[in-house]
Amino acid sequence: MEKSCSLVVHFDKGTPALANEIKEALEGNDVGAKIEALKKAIMLLLNGETIPQLFITIIRYVLPSEDHTVQKLLLLYLEIIDKTDSRGKVLPEMILICQNLRNNLQHPNEYIRGVTLRFLCRLNESEIIEPLIPSILSNLEHRHPFVRRNAVLAVMSVYRLPQGEQLLDSAPEIVDKFLSTEQDPSSKRNAFLMLFSCAQDRAISYLFSNIDRIIDWGEQLQMVVLELIRKVCRSNKGEKGKYIKIIIALLNAPSTAVIYECASTLVSLSSAPTAIRAAASTYSQLLLSQSDNNVKLIVLDRLNELKTSNREIMVEMVMDVLRALSTPNLDIRKKTLDIALELITPRNIDEVVMMLKKEVVKTQSGEHEKNGEYRQMLVQAIHTCAIKFPEVASTVVHLLMDFLGDSNVASAMDVVVFVREIIETNPKLRISIITRLLDTFYQIRAARVCSCALWIIGEYCLSLSEVESGIATIKQCLGDLPFYTAAEEDGQEASKVIQQVNSTTVSSRRPAILADGTYATQSAALETAMSPPTLVQGSLSSIGNLRSLILSGDFFLGAVVACTLTKLVLRLEEVQTSKAEVNKATTQALLIIVSMLQLGQSSVLPHPIDNDSYDRIVLCIRLLCNTGDEIRKIWLQSCRQSFVKMLADKQRRETEEIKAKAQISNAQPDDLIDFYHLKSRKGMSQLELEDEVQDDLKRATGEFTKDADDANKLSRILQLTGFSDPVYAEAYVTVHHYDIVLDVTVINRTKETLQNLCLELATMGDLKLVERPQNYTLAPESSKQIKANIKVSSTETGVIFGNIVYETSSNVLERTVIVLNDIHIDIMDYISPASCADVAFRTMWAEFEWENKVAVNTVLQDERDFLNHIIKSTNMKCLTPPSALEGDCGFLAANLYAKSVFGEDALVNVSIEKQADGKLSGYIRIRSKTQGIALSLGDKITLKQKGTA
Repeated sequence: MEKSCSLVVHFDKGTPALANEIKEALEGNDVGAKIEALKKAIMLLLNGETIPQLFITIIRYVLPSEDHTVQKLLLLYLEIIDKTDSRGKVLPEMILICQNLRNNLQHPNEYIRGVTLRFLCRLNESEIIEPLIPSILSNLEHRHPFVRRNAVLAVMSVYRLPQGEQLLDSAPEIVDKFLSTEQDPSSKRNAFLMLFSCAQDRAISYLFSNIDRIIDWGEQLQMVVLELIRKVCRSNKGEKGKYIKIIIALLNAPSTAVIYECASTLVSLSSAPTAIRAAASTYSQLLLSQSDNNVKLIVLDRLNELKTSNREIMVEMVMDVLRALSTPNLDIRKKTLDIALELITPRNIDEVVMMLKKEVVKTQSGEHEKNGEYRQMLVQAIHTCAIKFPEVASTVVHLLMDFLGDSNVASAMDVVVFVREIIETNPKLRISIITRLLDTFYQIRAARVCSCALWIIGEYCLSLSEVESGIATIKQCLGDLPFYTAAEEDGQEASKVIQQVNSTTVSSRRPAILADGTYATQSAALETAMSPPTLVQGSLSSIGNLRSLILSGDFFLGAVVACTLTKLVLRLEEVQTSKAEVNKATTQALLIIVSMLQLGQSSVLPHPIDNDSYDRIVLCIRLLCNTGDEIRKIWLQSCRQSFVKMLADKQRRETEEIKAKAQISNAQPDDLIDFYHLKSRKGMSQLELEDEVQDDLKRATGEFTKDADDANKLSRILQLTGFSDPVYAEAYVTVHHYDIVLDVTVINRTKETLQNLCLELATMGDLKLVERPQNYTLAPESSKQIKANIKVSSTETGVIFGNIVYETSSNVLERTVIVLNDIHIDIMDYISPASCADVAFRTMWAEFEWENKVAVNTVLQDERDFLNHIIKSTNMKCLTPPSALEGDCGFLAANLYAKSVFGEDALVNVSIEKQADGKLSGYIRIRSKTQGIALSLGDKITLKQKGTA
């Protein structure tokens, strides 16, 4: 099981074959039976069985067979049997197969020749291969390309053996000649690969002597050429220019795989604007021409990387990138919008917004089931554009207001939030937005959208006509008063049981998650679409949206209506000269507010009004009955000022994030800087000049020397054995996204040679060892570097444990075992801070089923210090804005968010309170989609929260 093997076959251990049965079948004349018997023998060998008695039987009865399947299976059998003894010498019986292999290499059938040549590529025993070399070389001139292409690979594998250069010293020269005359694309590719691997100078020479014909070469050969260019340019950066010209020529190749590789190679080798522009253009063409969604996503990732390093060039390509929105896949559309939004400039904003508007209009047709989600993405994108460039708001705001009544609540909510921000930041648009909002208000069907729209009406209706229109619109949407009659209330008592069954609203109450992550109780009917309740039949034939929602039990909306009416009446007092009209409007507003209060306290609805809404509505009644200057100032000015402050704070945070991203690299004082203008330009093309300039700039700004922090490197070295152990071992742990590399240094501290030393590792959690351990011989007081690769499949804390086993030269029979310290793989290596909208956070919080609740137990006494300590310990980002955490009230609630490399979301809510004795108490709740991340993060917090910093 511990031998290296080049093939794996499924084996059913339930029905093992017997050696005697296999032997009988092989000795018979039935070809079908021989095939089955050979398959069983191969499976037994692959699963650790040794069947030495079969070898002679196979030589006598199977070797002479002319059947192609038998011959192929025979070669597989010969590939996996032991060909050497315990000392590494070739077994004498192996000489029997040499003659058969020579006969196969001269066989009239090209298939037999080809599979035999392929078999020779996997042989490592030079004693068996040496007599076959003339036959291998003769196959280079065979008429059939299948034989020639395998003959080239066989020559390459022979030349790469430990004694290969002595066995076949003229191999590069032979293959070079073969390459110059060969016409078959696969054979040419294999020949060029051989030169690339074994005689790089010859490969380069051939490349430049045929530079004009590269575009006509086959796809496989062009891919090997690109691999050669990457290898040469890494080792010799000075000759980059002439190779980049070859890559740019290959961008016109007919194969899309070659074009993609060309673009990737260009980006990795050069920073010249011409090269980057060519790569970006290529990616854009692939984005449009390829129908496979996975290919589109990969290309978008490449474009995103280009955007980070070469934004100026990518800005020119923004319209080409946006064409990918024609793909119906939402993931592709989201990635496309994310890239485009970071490339908008004053020069291209109009084109981008025009394109987004067209896409919004397209979503109105109900052809695609996810149009609502796509429209929401577009609304958010337009919102971002309008914030960055306020002058475009006027062109989009009226179009978007048509979607206030959208059946997709999230999309409509985004529209109304956008309108709310634009009306404040663009005073010129206020009148047209208010007029349009009052005209379309009746179409709004969602309670949350209604609440936001009512706030806008209450704050931004300033003139007499606007205030009067606002009051009239609300009255129209509320319908006739009262909301119910006394007769209906009496009838309600009798039919209460029936109504609880038939009611279209949900009679239970469910917890809702507020912005700070805490729970509040709300009726489940809040976000239901307009559905007339059965409890007030007579007056609902043409009911308005507000009336419908209030009758469904949404008294929070009722409180918002009361506040909006109060603001409008207070505003009316300022702009209306007629006292009688003001009094009339006041009494009408009071009548509506009192009617809502009466409805909430009646038995008509299954649920009475909640205390918060009741207090708010009563406050509005008191205010309308007795107004003062101070109160009027709070209601008419302070609310708006708070909103303006919130917008300013948001803008400031976004600006700080942009500044933080723009990290400036500095060069060391003694770094060498080449001056481009003083260089010789003789014989250099424009592209080569550009590349030189960009390299100089990178050198000057220190971009070539971005080394990791040495102290951070040292912290990743873990001691595995004790200083007094005969073998000392320590590991340097490198965590890449999907795998972990352990670089283990093993030191023999004894005066004896250690034989068969083996590092045996095992894992716990979602970790998996990639390769089997090897045995090593360690001289006295010498060291050995051993690498171990471990695959990671999920974000979960894992443990690697194991031991070192060895034999000493003085006592070979006794094996010594040294147990290693455990290596704990930290979850922090997989998660990184990320951002998401409050709405998205609350949605995920409600959906995720795994929750881990950790009680606060810390010596820290300041709420902010504790929060900062948790953020630092968990590598998460605080979504709660700093302004919301300011002040000293003895209580703090904050939301934290991070994303793993596997795309998993980690949500954390910190709720803490300062006790009378100065200690902090509360809970940290973690939610995630998978159990592993919730438990691992909880363990990490439990471990770290007691810290003092």
